[in-house]
Amino acid sequence: MNQASQERQSSEFITNISEADLQSLRSDLLHAGLDSWQAGELISSFLVARGFGVSSGDARKVATMIEAECCSLEYMRQALTTLAFVM
Repeated sequence: MNQASQERQSSEFITNISEADLQSLRSDLLHAGLDSWQAGELISSFLVARGFGVSSGDARKVATMIEAECCSLEYMRQALTTLAFVM
């Protein structure tokens, strides 16, 4: 499977993640007092539980962006789409 096909598949699956699940993840990231390592692990666990692969380093970078931006759910969905790959 090529890179473009994997990105398209992960995008389709990420859009199927419920808004409630994203809201819960965002709340945990913003209010749990996690450092970047723990936040990256939380994002990794979130995606792995839904059948995606993820780079731990990239997950930490996304976690830092999410925490810094206090971002919208749509921004989170886009960030997770770029991060996740279908296993």
